[in-house]
Amino acid sequence: MNIALWIVQGVVALGFVYSGWLKAFRYEKAKESWGWVKDVPKAFVVFIGLVELLGALGIILPHATNIAPVLTPIAATGLAIIVLCGAIFHVKRKEYREIGVNIVFIALAVIVASSRF
Repeated sequence: MNIALWIVQGVVALGFVYSGWLKAFRYEKAKESWGWVKDVPKAFVVFIGLVELLGALGIILPHATNIAPVLTPIAATGLAIIVLCGAIFHVKRKEYREIGVNIVFIALAVIVASSRF
């Protein structure tokens, strides 16, 4: 079970590193990839990206290093909340194609949070 959970944590971390990196450091590429980025202030998109990158680190490092491992499920919970807010945002904009990815990452983050608490 522990190996499977580490795999889930890795998948979640990789997904958020990709997403966060585009939002925080490749803003123009993010605008090309996601239509919603054009309609949101750049500073907010960059902020979301930085939070996602920190969450990706938080979902791996504390538990891996055994330094404050309680931060891992807290990071997973925070990422689940961010993605839930994103899903609500996409529903309001009628961007239903985007919601599938949100649901998958919410589920994975909740699995990590509930298993690591």
